[in-house]
Amino acid sequence: GAVTGTPAAPRTLLLGRYDGTGRLRYTGRTVPLARTATAALAGALAPAVGEHPWTGRTFTAGWGSRDLLEVALVDPQLVVEVDVDVARDAAGRWRHPVRLHRPRPDLTASDVPPFGARMTG
Repeated sequence: GAVTGTPAAPRTLLLGRYDGTGRLRYTGRTVPLARTATAALAGALAPAVGEHPWTGRTFTAGWGSRDLLEVALVDPQLVVEVDVDVARDAAGRWRHPVRLHRPRPDLTASDVPPFGARMTG
């Protein structure tokens, strides 16, 4: 749904999953991306056009922080594979930054289980 940096040179990804009602729910942020990941994503990320589910939303720099991140909204259709730990907050977001494994252009957002559904694998 969003990046720090720009879509052409992302530093981190702000991730989301759609819930059963079609709302894009924020799930967490990646650790800073390696140069190879930035290069792989640069061509796959598109700036948001028109209305975006997170228009007007703010994101903090970390747990307990009041510092706001500067983010660029992107078209929320790119699916990525990530490595996460199991810790989640009360809202269902990952408590710790996640590691990007790879973009998954072979999948669409509708292939990802909805937010709140248990994921395996």
